[in-house]
Amino acid sequence: MGDGWREVAPEEADWLAELRPDGAWTGYDPGARPDAAWILHAMYEWESGATQTTHHDLRRSLLDAGMVEPELIGGINLDEWGVVDTGGAVGRSQHPGTGWRRLRWAELAARTDEPVVPPGSAPDFRSLPGAHPDGSWPASIEPPGEGSLDREGWLRLLDVLIAWSGPDTACFAYIARGAAPDQEPHVLAGPLGEAAALYDDERGSGSPANLWPADRSWVTWSDWDLWGTKLAGPAALIETLLADPELESLRLPWA
Repeated sequence: MGDGWREVAPEEADWLAELRPDGAWTGYDPGARPDAAWILHAMYEWESGATQTTHHDLRRSLLDAGMVEPELIGGINLDEWGVVDTGGAVGRSQHPGTGWRRLRWAELAARTDEPVVPPGSAPDFRSLPGAHPDGSWPASIEPPGEGSLDREGWLRLLDVLIAWSGPDTACFAYIARGAAPDQEPHVLAGPLGEAAALYDDERGSGSPANLWPADRSWVTWSDWDLWGTKLAGPAALIETLLADPELESLRLPWA
């Protein structure tokens, strides 16, 4: 990653733990500071049309044909246990390539006649149930990634933050235990203008759980269990985020 980012003492994130003591594993919810909005992680749809076949159906077919190996965790065969393959990425994700188009949450919600995010919930597996009633998404849809912004969304969010704070702004990033391959928390420090490199840092799995400037005027939150990333900060910054055409963002008064 960029030479400007380095690991620092974990105590730099202690103030976040005071806001949400249970956030060490998945990330710290900063609340509203004083305003907040959610960036919905991107999903994509196959341009050639919909299918009733799910990602789980495809995996079962590949397993039966011996074309993929069973998924083992701690010696347990998750496929034999009946764990559903939802089709969603955990951690890093990006545009799947030729033949796929961006599918906005609002567009899909209009098709299924349901809220973009259910009242009282954050963007997560409970969102848009009409599109994946059995847990697994149609194979013609690449669902939102869990735990991290998609690559394109992360870069665009940084554009918004750099325009607001400046590229030389000293920042900190918290990589939560749940997102770290070594299951240890990491706190990094560096200039905002080089934060794009955090996405591929080997200590994490995509966008960090939290990113904030030294003055703590805004904070991002990519919880390891969620399909959305929260930005908390001044109302004018949140309005700028909501107006950005490349990011699908919304306020959730209850979250």
